[in-house]
Amino acid sequence: MRLLLVEDHVPLADELMAALGRLGYAVDWVADGRDALYQGTVEPYDLVILDLGLPGVPGLEVLRQWRADSLSVPVLVLTARGTWSERIEGLKAGADDYLGKPFHPEELQLRIQALLRRAHGMPNQPQLQAAGLLLDEARQCVIREGVHITLTCAEFRLLRYFMLHSGQLLSKNHLAEHLYDGENERDSNVIEVHVNRLRGKLGKTVIETRRGQGYRFAGVGT
Repeated sequence: MRLLLVEDHVPLADELMAALGRLGYAVDWVADGRDALYQGTVEPYDLVILDLGLPGVPGLEVLRQWRADSLSVPVLVLTARGTWSERIEGLKAGADDYLGKPFHPEELQLRIQALLRRAHGMPNQPQLQAAGLLLDEARQCVIREGVHITLTCAEFRLLRYFMLHSGQLLSKNHLAEHLYDGENERDSNVIEVHVNRLRGKLGKTVIETRRGQGYRFAGVGT
């Protein structure tokens, strides 16, 4: 999953980038509201973490313009402001959730998970479930019929994306755009390697190939 972090406090941004990276997210960071306005409309993000107190353009105005441009990406607002009126203004502007500063990293993690699942019409359960698999995001492993199957970081990121988009046809380019941040080279051939490795661990029919179109997370094979 690819996230956009909009935060002008550099030490906090560095901390969040490292923490989100460990959780298997690809993260792009901007520190100015003007950059956020542009970046949010040209890249296919799965979720945005947006601070309100930004230079250039305030966070609420960034959010209003995104929504006016029909950008439907889930937005989690970070704010040091705690009044109910400011929270209401943010929700009216189109925020999907609020998190006040300071916050515990685990709370941020759980709110991100909940927003991503809600965006894909899934219940907010302790573990992501699809096609007979349970994905343990804390341990970055998958559970099938009570058996824990270890995953590499790349396999975990790919499987999580497939499970959130179960049944959808996804091209290699689409997957690369959502699994890598803007700083890393997006090699669609690497996606094929990781797909084959997942098949080796979960069964050959777990991910269906549509020639010339991409992949579909179909179900658990034998």
